[in-house]
Amino acid sequence: MDHPSKNDALATLVGQIAEVIARARGHVRQSVNSAMVASYWEIGRLIVEHEQQGQARAAYGQRQLAELSARLTVMLGKGFDVTNLRTMRRLHLAFPIRDAVRLELGWTHYRTLLRVENPAARDWYLREAISQNWSSRALERQIGVLYYERLLSSKERVLVEAEAREHTAPLADTAKDFLRDPYILDFLNLQDKTYQESMLEHGIISNLQQFLLELGRGFAFVERQQRIRFEDEDFYIDLVFYNFKLKCFLLVDLKLGKLKHQDVGQMDTYVRLYDEQYKGADDGPTIGLLLCSEKSEAVAKYSVLTDQQQLFAAKYLPYLPSEEELKRELERERERAMRQLARRRGQG
Repeated sequence: MDHPSKNDALATLVGQIAEVIARARGHVRQSVNSAMVASYWEIGRLIVEHEQQGQARAAYGQRQLAELSARLTVMLGKGFDVTNLRTMRRLHLAFPIRDAVRLELGWTHYRTLLRVENPAARDWYLREAISQNWSSRALERQIGVLYYERLLSSKERVLVEAEAREHTAPLADTAKDFLRDPYILDFLNLQDKTYQESMLEHGIISNLQQFLLELGRGFAFVERQQRIRFEDEDFYIDLVFYNFKLKCFLLVDLKLGKLKHQDVGQMDTYVRLYDEQYKGADDGPTIGLLLCSEKSEAVAKYSVLTDQQQLFAAKYLPYLPSEEELKRELERERERAMRQLARRRGQG
């Protein structure tokens, strides 16, 4: 009887170990996704119940969610922006019975499903995503090409199903996709910041928000920690204002530390994306404001697209605080936020 060589035996061992790890990683991914969906459904339920016990439903909206978002962000980190909280609320309203929420699907699946207004279509996509093991990207693709609606209306169901399988196969999520998913990172609070940095950042941003609103130069608050998407990547903008005198958006991004070249490039990207996704036909070009705060120096820098430089200098600057004025305010707000942190630690 022939005995397998040492290399063959080692290859078998490697394969067995790889299989064990692959199964374990799959369990971890499924556990995190399940816990995330179950938690967000429960948060949605709590928000709805709080809303119904308070004043009229119409009175419960942006302002309350913004305050809830701010408090949760300080306590728990990212993942509780107004948009995400609103989506949690919608999850509970769309699936009021807890058992109807299938934990085989992740949060990104449900964010996609909630965009389907027809309940019958939404339930069909949910069941199909589970039975066919669709990734969130595959689900988004099938909804985008109206797979359900085409199946109902087509006499060639076999052809429609074949096309769906063909375009679904390459869209499986990888482990790298899972680890880079911003919703997963938010849920696990794995952002690259310490708790103190988050508290300091929150304090500075809160005070700067109030400072801009009190200038009397036409600023109206829009949203905090606003998430914008480009392709498969999500970005957060610390503060978004609309200036009704200039008729344009102002995006504010705060960095703790020295100003880096990539920070300027990132703000330019925010401005370009905002122009594409949010700017109305009657709105002026979006303005970016990059603030960098460190112990020794504060930096304030406006960011506008190259072809808008003349307009910015001629029309915008009279209504905006100067970079020097913002720098002085940023230094004051950092000192104030540091004192607040020190008092909080002393009381702890």
